[in-house]
Amino acid sequence: MTKKSLLSWVQLLAAVPAGAIATLSFAPYNYWLLAPLSLIAFFFLLQHKTAKRSALIGFLYGLGMFGTGISWVHVSIDNFGGMPKIASVFLMALLISYLALYPAIYGYLYNRFNRTRPFHQLLLTGPVIWLILDWIRGWLFTGFPWLWMGYSQIDTPLAAIAPIFGVEGITLALVLISGAIVAAITYRNWKPLLIPIVIIGLSLWAGKAQWVKPDHKHSVSVALIQGNISQDQKWLPSQRWPTLMKYMDLTRENWGSDLIIWPEAAIPALEAHIPVFLQGLDDAARANNSTVITGILDQKPDGKFFNNILTLGVDADGPYNYDTATRYSKHHLLPFGEFVPFGDLLRPIAPFFNLPMSSFSRGAYVQPNIQAHGYSIAPALCYEVAFSEQMRENITNHTEMLLTLSNDAWFGHSIGPFQHMEIAQMRALELGKPLLRATNTGITAVVDYKGMITKKIPQFVTGVLKATVIPTIGMTPYTTLGSWPLYFYSFWALALSWILIRRQRGHFRDTRPLETE
Repeated sequence: MTKKSLLSWVQLLAAVPAGAIATLSFAPYNYWLLAPLSLIAFFFLLQHKTAKRSALIGFLYGLGMFGTGISWVHVSIDNFGGMPKIASVFLMALLISYLALYPAIYGYLYNRFNRTRPFHQLLLTGPVIWLILDWIRGWLFTGFPWLWMGYSQIDTPLAAIAPIFGVEGITLALVLISGAIVAAITYRNWKPLLIPIVIIGLSLWAGKAQWVKPDHKHSVSVALIQGNISQDQKWLPSQRWPTLMKYMDLTRENWGSDLIIWPEAAIPALEAHIPVFLQGLDDAARANNSTVITGILDQKPDGKFFNNILTLGVDADGPYNYDTATRYSKHHLLPFGEFVPFGDLLRPIAPFFNLPMSSFSRGAYVQPNIQAHGYSIAPALCYEVAFSEQMRENITNHTEMLLTLSNDAWFGHSIGPFQHMEIAQMRALELGKPLLRATNTGITAVVDYKGMITKKIPQFVTGVLKATVIPTIGMTPYTTLGSWPLYFYSFWALALSWILIRRQRGHFRDTRPLETE
């Protein structure tokens, strides 16, 4: 093997750990500096490569990143999906390979069009391509916007960008900073380092801005119930009433709170099957001047299942009545958890795609805020808290708080619940609203409008988190404008790159040889 061939193999193999270290920048590890270091390593590996080789490097980078970063998905498939081991491993490998295609496409495009124009690659088209691919990943096949690089910076000065440009803006800033460092080192031109200086300076300025105003006059007392019900016991018929009584006992001890919040699907029965219990809970909440918000599943007469949030007590629709109760229905369903993509095709071919509760229907994309004890609350169920644009479009001028209910028991002791919590923190920061998060096994927490966890209870314990929450008045720039500033930036960067390429055509030649295929 020649020295050149050996170096080529080393570079290919280095792509995997370059991607893997990015996982350590997210929760629960929070080594945030590893996110830009991962990007810098990736960009260095792409320098002076053919498009085909760059695609392979990108794919290996993606395998490293997603193979480590979403390993928690396998816990639910393997432990609760009822699949043979070989089938669950195959499904996991398929998901990781699909997600790895995005950095592979990035690598290909990176060196396909501007291979001889390195500054366009690193500072103009490169960041825009990354942004566009993140958007596509967050939309295609209902979307999987997990491990967007911006989430890793929730505790850094770059977090101040979120209320203006959202998590995508932080991701763009990271790619620009990393690209500028690579450009400066590779081409011995220190002017690109002005970009990180400007971005960090703007972040420090944005951190001092006050986009929303805390409303101290209308504080709300909350009690978040963490039932800690084992997932393999939750739906056993023999455990229905013990589970309901456990939640009732914890609730009875906290009737003094304005809002008492149970997790996603806390009630282990379909709503239509337990109207008497719900009527009793509603009456008790009204008698104690409280509002109970709970997750519950329901099946309509037409056979469709829905994952809902139901409000009982003060500010609900009057005494509980199944036919007239207002519900929030989950819109973004978890693939293979709540629906099977291409299910009509896959179920007849492979019976193991008939996973438990994998046939839910979707609620509307935009739904009215929950009205509870005089407060207007924008909800999100579990996985859909990862969809920033959906949550943004459900914010109104009257929204005071955010609410997310989840059941991360599906993912055991993995890193998944911590990443999920980090994503919820980012929603609070982007939208400038405090966030209440009630979960079955944790992480149950209260997050302030700056994205910081103010109070939480440990995982895998039965407990009640009691807190006083301060709502906010006003809207952040991101709430008002969404991703439109980034769309305009992308258009501007691509247009500028096209103009510069036209001007430089025939005048610029890369003196360093490309690696052969």
